[in-house]
Amino acid sequence: MAELSKESGVPVATVKYYLREGLLPPGERTSRNQARYDDAHVRRLRLVRALLDVGGLSISEVKEVLAALDSRKAPVHAVLGLAHQGLPLAGAEIGAGDREWARGRVRTLLAERDWDCAEDAPAVEALVGVLGTLRSLGHEELAVVLDRYADAAERIAEADLDSVARLETAESIVESAVVGTVFGDALLVALRRLAQADASAKRFG
Repeated sequence: MAELSKESGVPVATVKYYLREGLLPPGERTSRNQARYDDAHVRRLRLVRALLDVGGLSISEVKEVLAALDSRKAPVHAVLGLAHQGLPLAGAEIGAGDREWARGRVRTLLAERDWDCAEDAPAVEALVGVLGTLRSLGHEELAVVLDRYADAAERIAEADLDSVARLETAESIVESAVVGTVFGDALLVALRRLAQADASAKRFG
């Protein structure tokens, strides 16, 4: 276990906790107090850390993702969906009228683009919250750019999946997708700020 801890960078106490919680399969017992761990354990530790520490998933959500992976029956798309459902999204309390207006806009967007996602998906609810809040603040005109944002989101999603499709295992794909989504969000915010500064200078400066 000490070698596994050193190889993975995960403290021994944390490794033991993951073993107790069933997030990490037990090693091959070699003696009463010794077990052998291999590269599969290192990969699983990396995935668990990505889901818990980077993605912010709960223990139960991580177990659900791991169970789907270990079943070997769930397609990668389904496993990625489970992981994405656990990723935090901003929520908003909005009035019924604003919510209904926003839900109509989102429903139209999904239909026009033929996006394959459930209407009650967390990301759909988050988008409804954002649009509804804009309307409640008197800035529903900003929803006019929704299609341009969706165009950009499609290109970013293709780039994201191109980068993970080259990976060899489902575990590495899920890990990279979770890390890429969380840090990709931060990357996108920073790039947007820089692009806005440049566009502002050229248009108004």
